[in-house]
Amino acid sequence: MQTVIINATIHTGTEVLENQSIVIENGIISGLSQNQSASEVIDLQNKHISAGFVDTHINGGEKFYFTQYANEETIQDIYESSLKLGTTHVLPTLITSPLENILKGIEATRSFLEKNPNAGVLGMHLEGPFLNLAKRGAHLAAYIRKPTNDELAEIIKYGKGIIKLMTVAAENFTTEQLEMLLESGIKISLGHSNATYKQAKSAYNHGITLCTHLYNAMTQMGHREPGVVGATFDSTDVYAPIILDGFHCDYAAARIAYKIKKDKLFLISDALFVGEKVKQFQWEEFDAYLENGKYRNSEGNLAGAAVSMADCVRNAVHHLGVSLEEAIKMATIRPAKALGIDDEIGQIDKGFPAKFVVFDENLNDFKPLVF
Repeated sequence: MQTVIINATIHTGTEVLENQSIVIENGIISGLSQNQSASEVIDLQNKHISAGFVDTHINGGEKFYFTQYANEETIQDIYESSLKLGTTHVLPTLITSPLENILKGIEATRSFLEKNPNAGVLGMHLEGPFLNLAKRGAHLAAYIRKPTNDELAEIIKYGKGIIKLMTVAAENFTTEQLEMLLESGIKISLGHSNATYKQAKSAYNHGITLCTHLYNAMTQMGHREPGVVGATFDSTDVYAPIILDGFHCDYAAARIAYKIKKDKLFLISDALFVGEKVKQFQWEEFDAYLENGKYRNSEGNLAGAAVSMADCVRNAVHHLGVSLEEAIKMATIRPAKALGIDDEIGQIDKGFPAKFVVFDENLNDFKPLVF
């Protein structure tokens, strides 16, 4: 059956179109046209539409936390909770934990993907466990460790095709270990790192193409030691995701980052939970309490965000001062490009999945539209 979406401002990911219609067949966009005839017509009454948001860093849904419950139920919770707010594609994130739990998360993700091939779960983001203890943030110190060749090999073997993104403190890796990861096909991100500018630049020059939550859990930029932040600013091709909630970094710092990184800056939620329904949380020694729109642990550290991708888009317009078109790109095509899958998701174009978010010009109402 053919469906046509009419009367919408279309954010394709590369341009904004008026007086065009989106034609859909069998869940796939078959084209953009001014022809409005079809067996089913959806009139959006002059609202905006874009490809669904892509969140490459999300820890939990409305009920469950992936690292605590590394199972398919949690993945479903993350996906459904995100979808309600217009995020159609997610990378459930499993943080620093024992190898057994990491393998459990990999298998749960693999099983979910086999059963739900058309859902928007892209795979898994493994954040840790090979981080720098000095920049652990809310990660449990007991499980942070330096990599061994054997453990890396096991993670790579079992995670092939499932782990799409892995956060590491590259300064703790040997050249051989870093090359093992880079040759595995997993996208590697520099994060929770105490690296110097020189060490961070070396990691980027070796082939790491992202950092993890810019500004947070990394060495800051000083005028004599620019650190990871400076190395990221000084590396044109490195993508920088940012948590735009006003807590993880000041909006002024985010504006500075945007001026420097431009089309390499993109949005993530890093949500501990979605929708602020979970007020307090405990997993082993990891605790978190929701107060004033943010999660903190008993040590006073930020313990994940409480925002959605829709919130981040809104904040990009209101606090970064970017155009709506630019904010949408930061939540769609840019994260897709950072993962190297912008030929599959993140755009409204022929051959792309018909997974959209619809919103009004005031950015108060974001609704999914999925075929």
